[in-house]
Amino acid sequence: MASFTFATKAGTLQALQGRLTLAAIPPLLRLGVADWQQQRAASLMQVQQQFAGQQLIIRSSCTLEDCHQQSQAGAFLSRLDIAADDCAAVATAIDAVIASYGRIAAEDEVLIQPMLQRVARSGVAFSHDPNTCAPYRVISWRDGSDTTAVTGGSSGSSGSETWQGAAWLPAEVTPPAPIAPVLALMEELQALTGDQPFDLEFAVTEADSQPQLWLLQLRPLILREPPQSSERQQQLLSLIASKVAKGFKPHPLLIGQRTIYGVMPDWNPAEIIGIRPKPLALSLYRELVTDAIWAYQRHNYGYRNLRSFPLMQHFCGLPYIDVRLSFNSFIPADLPDSLAGRLVDYYIDKLLAQPALHDKVEFEIVFSCYTLDLPERLQPLLAHGFSADELTQIADSLRRLTNGIIDGQSGLWRQDAAKLDTLRERREAVLNADLDAPAKIYWLLEDAKRYGTLPFAGLARAGFVAVQLLRSLVDVGVLSSADYDQFLASISTVSKQMSRDRSSSDRSLFLARYGHLRPGTYDLLSPRYDEAPDQYFDWQQQPPAPEAVAPFALTLAQMKRISALLQEHGLNHDVVGLFEFLQAGIELREYAKFCFTRNVSDALSLLSAYGQQLGFSAEEIACCDIQCIQQLEVCAVDAHSLLRHSIERGQQSYSDTRHLALPPVIRNLADVWAFSWPETVPNFITQKQVMASVVSHEERAALAGAIVCIPNADPGYDWLFGYPIAGLITAWGGVNSHMAIRAGELGLPAVIGAGESHFRRWSSARRLAIDCALRRVEVIE
Repeated sequence: MASFTFATKAGTLQALQGRLTLAAIPPLLRLGVADWQQQRAASLMQVQQQFAGQQLIIRSSCTLEDCHQQSQAGAFLSRLDIAADDCAAVATAIDAVIASYGRIAAEDEVLIQPMLQRVARSGVAFSHDPNTCAPYRVISWRDGSDTTAVTGGSSGSSGSETWQGAAWLPAEVTPPAPIAPVLALMEELQALTGDQPFDLEFAVTEADSQPQLWLLQLRPLILREPPQSSERQQQLLSLIASKVAKGFKPHPLLIGQRTIYGVMPDWNPAEIIGIRPKPLALSLYRELVTDAIWAYQRHNYGYRNLRSFPLMQHFCGLPYIDVRLSFNSFIPADLPDSLAGRLVDYYIDKLLAQPALHDKVEFEIVFSCYTLDLPERLQPLLAHGFSADELTQIADSLRRLTNGIIDGQSGLWRQDAAKLDTLRERREAVLNADLDAPAKIYWLLEDAKRYGTLPFAGLARAGFVAVQLLRSLVDVGVLSSADYDQFLASISTVSKQMSRDRSSSDRSLFLARYGHLRPGTYDLLSPRYDEAPDQYFDWQQQPPAPEAVAPFALTLAQMKRISALLQEHGLNHDVVGLFEFLQAGIELREYAKFCFTRNVSDALSLLSAYGQQLGFSAEEIACCDIQCIQQLEVCAVDAHSLLRHSIERGQQSYSDTRHLALPPVIRNLADVWAFSWPETVPNFITQKQVMASVVSHEERAALAGAIVCIPNADPGYDWLFGYPIAGLITAWGGVNSHMAIRAGELGLPAVIGAGESHFRRWSSARRLAIDCALRRVEVIE
């Protein structure tokens, strides 16, 4: 078969006519711009003769779009529902489409086709994932007659679905039935085009209950680098599938029959280090938190002993939490194994049934502390084989555990808070000591564990218990939602203090206190505030001081009711002591993070400088493993050679990591190979980073160098690309939407389809940091 060459939109479709067996192409008329300009009457007659009595779509088909250099997706006009018999309307539509081309080339034309009738489904498909440049088949579709819904970006609001699957799938992995014909068509097109990357638009019509698949467009897909081979993809996914399969088996030292893997449950790595962290960030997070510290502190607070179990696995560099392990660690230590095992299985079954709760497990899945509404929240267990006596046993166990945590005298959170002073004193001693850089880095990180992340883990647990208790006061009707918000607003956190200091302190004083902060705590490539102060803050404008918040106060009736509830539920605290704990738990959690991140940030800065002394760039150092520093401290080794080997291994592994995509929750082996994306997960375009001010698309004078927020991914916003914007966020839009395609080919960092809640928060910020590779957005100011 002759090799296939992409042409204009119309030319490509015409070349495929008669060559496809799995889809049809609507009848088409290619109208050259030159012919139209010279013979309008004859051209209109040709349209009427070919499409008499039909409704038409008049589409762009010019040499500037759908080529190997640029797709210009949606850059030019199309006109829908034009009556073929209305010559004036046809002429007006053709003129409008041609006018959108700007400069006319000799080969430019207009594509005219009949509108499809009885459309049941429409969508777009990629032969390769533009973000990873790997051969994942990505298909977005929507049921209904609107063929522009997915490509135009309105799909994020309701009804659209996106499926992603590897080039090779095991026999037991099958795509959703609605898109199986599309996947087969993609395979046929791969063979016809010689495996050239492409994207397409399709529709399915139904006449007399007979579905018909239509190919509406095919164009070359522009990737930022040569695509990964399907053979390498299969090798990596096979390794991951083997690792996942082992985790799904029972473990002799764990309760629960199987596990799930997620990017957000418990120490949520997707939020903290991102889904594709560099090797240094991944190894540092493991070292400081998820390999051991997490389990030690949880056991100290009265939960089961999971020491020596690493909480976070990584699949070729993609970090995932072992959910069975996490659920084991939320079981009180004194709960019998038989009951505890059934409880863990119940938790896992609930998450399997509602995977969207993966980032809300402590609020919606597990019972990790006693609250004033716990007896009611335990009731659903009765429908799952638990007895009333067992519910009482669970409640009694959680009550003992919670009393131990909130105790005003012996609560471990007080000891944990005191360790933060030790951390500060030791940090200053280390930094001022006559030690070489590796030794300083080593001790900064060792202290960060013992006096930083260890107490932080405890204070975070106390903070979570505080929030749960506070929420339960609302649920039982003692506090209103307004009371809840006012209490939180009255708390003095580090973030609030920073806002106050930003409005009142000069630059040097502000950076002296907050300069160690960086958007990515574990990311060496994320500049500290004091390393790039002008990048983060506009020092020419002093922000206004935050508005004063009225102090929170309980009414006498509320105090009496709470006192009675505490006694009724057997919680050993008076009302004043309880609210002191609630305030301290929430404040100290944030303060502890502020303290230990200074050690981490100082260590990263020292490591970057040390690496540069040895001839390595910061980008290279970000690919090493933190274990190198431990070896430099205890071994007589050549530092340059040690780092070079670690960097080379990290670069090779990260190259694989960048080409992988897995779902937020891995529920079974099939999910490793193919999965449907949840609607609420934003689509990150490119793997770039950007930090900039945030503006609305209406603030045209401020667009240059800004992250622009728009409500959807409609082509009508293409004028934005005429400005040197730094990034883009849309409230709605799919992975294959118009703006996703445009941002991808322009290399513009973008978050497409952020969802309503994220969009409200991000669009109201003054400054954001977007890391598309890590799929992370952080509010800077």
